[in-house]
Amino acid sequence: MHRSLITSARRSFLNVNNRRACISTTARQFQQQQQPSSEKLTHFGFRNVPEEEKESLVHKVFANVAGNYDIMNDAMSFGIHRIWKDQFIRSMAPGPGTTLLDVAGGTGDIAMRFLDYCKNIHKDSTATVTMVDINPHMLEEGKKRFASSPYANTNQTEFKVQNAEKLVDIPDESVDVYTIAFGIRNCTHVDRVVKEAYRVLKPGGRFMCLEFSRVDNPLVGKIYDMYSFDVIPILGEVIAKDRDSYQYLVESIRKFPPQEEFAQIIRDAGFSTVGKGYEDLTFGVAAIHSGYKL
Repeated sequence: MHRSLITSARRSFLNVNNRRACISTTARQFQQQQQPSSEKLTHFGFRNVPEEEKESLVHKVFANVAGNYDIMNDAMSFGIHRIWKDQFIRSMAPGPGTTLLDVAGGTGDIAMRFLDYCKNIHKDSTATVTMVDINPHMLEEGKKRFASSPYANTNQTEFKVQNAEKLVDIPDESVDVYTIAFGIRNCTHVDRVVKEAYRVLKPGGRFMCLEFSRVDNPLVGKIYDMYSFDVIPILGEVIAKDRDSYQYLVESIRKFPPQEEFAQIIRDAGFSTVGKGYEDLTFGVAAIHSGYKL
């Protein structure tokens, strides 16, 4: 009987300790949940991810889509992206000898239009363009395009793998015009990209950005959203065999700041803008933003 009582007491003591341990563990877990995480998050489409992970995730997206990038642009926009890019270059109106830095230059369609404009309008062969992209797969597509162009084997083009947030190989005040087309929304810190643009531009230089934007018209906006979310990922799956990458691209458009907010980011970096600082294209599906380093 005495031994049985001792055994029972020991079991009770152990049960109490186990319950206390469970309570203590639960309390610690609750405290950890309540404490704000020191890890900085950013968006990758509609997902929140650690800032240091976004660059590699975006890199994977564009490594996957590089080979079909131009074909998909035509399919998704019914070729309208070509009209936007032509307007982008007309708005730039580069003069002879202009030095252009084309960031997120990808397949080289902005750079090619730039050189064609200088050649056709000014009969100029002294304008130069440096195409930079963080993704070497995209840059290779640009190199292929220029290899079969009139600008192959000339000193008018240069290609560099660079991060838009830190253009380590581009000197201060070294270019006349800085362009970034459909690339800035994929960057982790948009404000840093714009500040870096300000650094590399010469005094009097111009920052220009062509990017998807916000549609104000409710009816057009509803149709655009339906097309974006219901059709574009399917096109990605059928044409590029990659639904997920195009789902991300659609989501990334919705996470980019609206026109007025982005225009203010440009002014906050030190640029001066004319008027509201942007031109809407196709009901605001895309917009051309511009600022001058004065």
